[in-house]
Amino acid sequence: MKRVVVTGVGAISPLGHDWPTVRQSLRAQRNVVQRIANWDAYTGLNTRLGAPAQPFELPEHYNRKATRSMGRVALMATRASELALADAGLLGDPLVRSGRMGISYGSSVGSPPAIADFGHMIIARDTEGINANTYIKMMSHTAAVNIGVFLGLTGRIVTTSSACAAGSQGIGYAFEAIQSGRQVAMLAGGAEELDAIDAAVFDTLFATSTKNDQPALTPRPFDAERDGLVLGEGACTLVLEELAHARARGARILAEVAGYGTNSDGAHVTQPKSATMAQAMRLALECAGIPASEIGYVNAHGTATNHGDVAESVATLDVLGAQVPISTLKSYMGHTLGACGALESAFCLAMMNEGFLVPTRNLDNPDPRCAKLNYLRGEVRSAPNLRIVMNNNFAFGGINTSLVFRRS
Repeated sequence: MKRVVVTGVGAISPLGHDWPTVRQSLRAQRNVVQRIANWDAYTGLNTRLGAPAQPFELPEHYNRKATRSMGRVALMATRASELALADAGLLGDPLVRSGRMGISYGSSVGSPPAIADFGHMIIARDTEGINANTYIKMMSHTAAVNIGVFLGLTGRIVTTSSACAAGSQGIGYAFEAIQSGRQVAMLAGGAEELDAIDAAVFDTLFATSTKNDQPALTPRPFDAERDGLVLGEGACTLVLEELAHARARGARILAEVAGYGTNSDGAHVTQPKSATMAQAMRLALECAGIPASEIGYVNAHGTATNHGDVAESVATLDVLGAQVPISTLKSYMGHTLGACGALESAFCLAMMNEGFLVPTRNLDNPDPRCAKLNYLRGEVRSAPNLRIVMNNNFAFGGINTSLVFRRS
């Protein structure tokens, strides 16, 4: 089997779009949750909290013709992918269009405004506002397809519309495509745009935080006073590449994708199951060929939901024990849904390479119902010997994923 490495990263995120900016926010332990004033217009919507991506500029070649089929989610995904190729030294390289590079990318849904246009058509019985690109913006694979068209990729496309697991499955399936020798390189990741439609989905499940006048105090993963998730948005693309190919071209290697595990609960759409979460982690460890004792840090899914945090903590204790340091980046930038697996993986491997770990924000009193783990709280931790990290993501539908990265 081929070995797979990360050679480039591109991101659009609530914390910033380059690692120095993100690093500064993380080390300062700032979260970027804010009250979304526009959501006051929606009667019955309880949450007003979100974490929008920081403003970003687009180069001139993102003209009207090039972007007419893109909603915001596809636009962020495409720009993140272009930035990732540039970071890898592959932007404009013949490899991109050769058929030996593919795409594995996802989001929960397409662009919500396009979904709303079709909803209006059904209610009003009028096609006003519907055009040739409305469906392209709405479709669940809009991010992957638009990346491919914009950059001219002709390799395989794997689309992962799997909610909170979309980004991590994007990385996992890209890893498997290269590991098996079917592609030399892949653009992998996920994206999501922030919209009241997404907020309403979780609101109806009583899963959103309603600390609307205290945005800095939420979300509170694993805390006894947590009251639900806060949605964010963004996009992140990792360039995954076969190790020998990366070495041959003298690429900078950021980390190795050492293992991947995924499975499904097969029990309930919205009630997570600890046993299968644990099995996903074991599958990732088996794939990496390492014992649980070698994991130096876990980035938890950590949604700050009532059942999710308990189930995840129990699964983590079962597989990794009580000593491994654990925290969650959602406490800084909210839950970016389809983007979270990719954004969190990218930021984890950057922390690993620089030898530090950030605590979970707002984790003042761990919930006694959660397993007793080594929750990182308080100060940023120095971790100069950190070599292997695990990133876990668990989605509605009982879709479980676990990724293991090794320092190069």
